[in-house]
Amino acid sequence: MEKQPSSRLGPLEKLRSFKMEKQKSFRLPGSTSFKEKKYKESPGKRGDMMLHLAARAGNLPHVQMLLAEAGEEGAKDLVSKQNLDGETALYIAAEKGHVEVVREILMVSDLQSASTKANSTFDAFHIAAKQGHLNVLKELLNLFPALAITTNSVNATALDTAATQGHVDIVNLLLETDASLARIARNNGKTTLHSAARMGHVEVVKALLNKDPSIGLRTDKKGQTALHMAVKGQNTGMVLELLRPDVSVINIGDNKGNRPLHVATRKANINMVRTLLSVEGIEVNAVNKAGETALAISEKSGSEEISAVLRVAGAVIEQQQPSPHPPNPAKHLKQTVSDIKHDVQSQLKHTRQTEMRVQKIKKRLEKLHIGGLNNAINSNTVVAVLIATVAFAAIFTVPGQFVEQPTPGYTLGQAFVAQNAAFIVFLLFDSLALFISLAVVVVQTSLIVVEQRAKKRMVFVMNKMMWLACLFISVSFISLTYVVVGKDDWWLAWCTMAIGAVIMLTTLGSMCYCIIMHRIEEKSLRNVRRSSTSQSRSTMSISMPSDSELLNSEYKKIYAL
Repeated sequence: MEKQPSSRLGPLEKLRSFKMEKQKSFRLPGSTSFKEKKYKESPGKRGDMMLHLAARAGNLPHVQMLLAEAGEEGAKDLVSKQNLDGETALYIAAEKGHVEVVREILMVSDLQSASTKANSTFDAFHIAAKQGHLNVLKELLNLFPALAITTNSVNATALDTAATQGHVDIVNLLLETDASLARIARNNGKTTLHSAARMGHVEVVKALLNKDPSIGLRTDKKGQTALHMAVKGQNTGMVLELLRPDVSVINIGDNKGNRPLHVATRKANINMVRTLLSVEGIEVNAVNKAGETALAISEKSGSEEISAVLRVAGAVIEQQQPSPHPPNPAKHLKQTVSDIKHDVQSQLKHTRQTEMRVQKIKKRLEKLHIGGLNNAINSNTVVAVLIATVAFAAIFTVPGQFVEQPTPGYTLGQAFVAQNAAFIVFLLFDSLALFISLAVVVVQTSLIVVEQRAKKRMVFVMNKMMWLACLFISVSFISLTYVVVGKDDWWLAWCTMAIGAVIMLTTLGSMCYCIIMHRIEEKSLRNVRRSSTSQSRSTMSISMPSDSELLNSEYKKIYAL
């Protein structure tokens, strides 16, 4: 029994060993197995190869092992591979600041693979400058100095990137490598000094101006200097530092003629305005191309504190300038027509906005109105069921009970008070209340009304039927009191009738008065709308109902149905 399994396993083991020998015989020298290849080049979620993952983790021994296994030619191909974000292993190591990994990868890299740009248009040198990894940049510059002049998609150098982030040590390193980097402008014409001034990095601005003082006079495509950018911020020390090489930059205007004082005034920065006014040689009453002085801009924006400071410095609202050409009537007429057109367009825009706002209010009120009608329908149904239940039960609980045994002059089941006139009145009005209530229940549980006006009409009719049901059930109750109190105490029944009559008639009269007044107001408002519509058509003017009119017309807070 024990020898049978061994005899069966023997051929299987031979077959398995035969397959292994066959695979080894078909494997070429120097080739790798599928599992080994998959282990080396299996992409992750971001398309990272094994070298990318090792570089991201900063695992230097693993990086060395992968590069050694790939060989000299394979290592060069391996370091140039990019993941789904376009990042090489060198890019990832530079971004993470792994200096040893960067040094190891650079040993098998050339300038082309080192300057490979990711999807962000940054290469390894740019990303290291952005993240502030000084030692990584030193390793890259030591082997490939030409990386310092590479640019991204907006033509920004690594110096511009480092200056924007405020990395002073990296800025100094790059300026020592090539001082002309500070003069390279982006696509919009802004230099590194513009970026540093706008972000408020004073130490970076000092380093740039110490290397090239004339860069402070450079302008971008809008004609703005770095001082224009600085006055948009809050750092007054930045302004003083930019004025140190050449104070005349304070009177340079941009393409619209706005000088730094105009910009600071428009930004309503009182501290910046005071700093500029303290500089000797500033032209307080300089006029831009729109004919505005700094004080005129301040008055237009309503900055009283800045206006007071400017007046103390001798500023005026208007600065008279000689006109080189006499006024042109055609140009004046064209300007007038343009102003009128602009006013009409703004009025139409305002009218459309008002109309949209009114329509939103109207829809919201309609929703509330529909909700009120639905609540009225539900209330009518509940009250109708209640009245029908009371009316049905009242006929079988009359005073004196019923005939249960054969009695002369009566039939079995007949009420003892059946011949009483008060009971006959009770029976009649109780039946009316019962069947009116049942009719209301049948209608409101059978009909589904979608249109708002039809729903309102149905609620009006059902509501008046419920009035009648309440009135009839009250009459039946009062008539039954004449049976209950007896002939000797009819005064109690008369008192009950007086109380019920006063309360019911007052309630129903008040409701009728509310209904009549509501109808009158609706009719008068309809007439007013017709007249206003005819007047608007004759005068070609646009009239819109106000919010109060909507609230006080068909969408009142409360009204009787």
